[in-house]
Amino acid sequence: MSGISDPRSHVQSRTSADPDVIYVGYRRRGRAIVENQSDQEQLTPERSLEVANHSPSGFEWGYGGSGPAQLALALLLDYTDNEELALAEYKAFKTEVVSQLECTGPDGCWRLTGREIDAALREIVDDPVAPSVN
Repeated sequence: MSGISDPRSHVQSRTSADPDVIYVGYRRRGRAIVENQSDQEQLTPERSLEVANHSPSGFEWGYGGSGPAQLALALLLDYTDNEELALAEYKAFKTEVVSQLECTGPDGCWRLTGREIDAALREIVDDPVAPSVN
């Protein structure tokens, strides 16, 4: 599955670290911008590109392509600060979370909290390696 001996231990160790982290994504002049509001810093693709290069042109969300894959990896790297976990789980995180993000509401942005990331990681890590086909 992930190559991690016990991925739940990595998820649990981060779960109690800072569940109050908030990421916000929005568009400015057509560009996708993602901020870690807890650190008041813009998330950039550079670190994630060193791990896996899906979209050197930047982040995206709301579908299952290369931009969302880069964002999923960047979010997990930033949130967990665990390259092994991020690399093992970002594809499932893209499918389960990033592909579902939408800029809605009066402010035209999406919000993703540390608690939501923790919950998604627990669900992803607890999934079986391959679903059974009936």
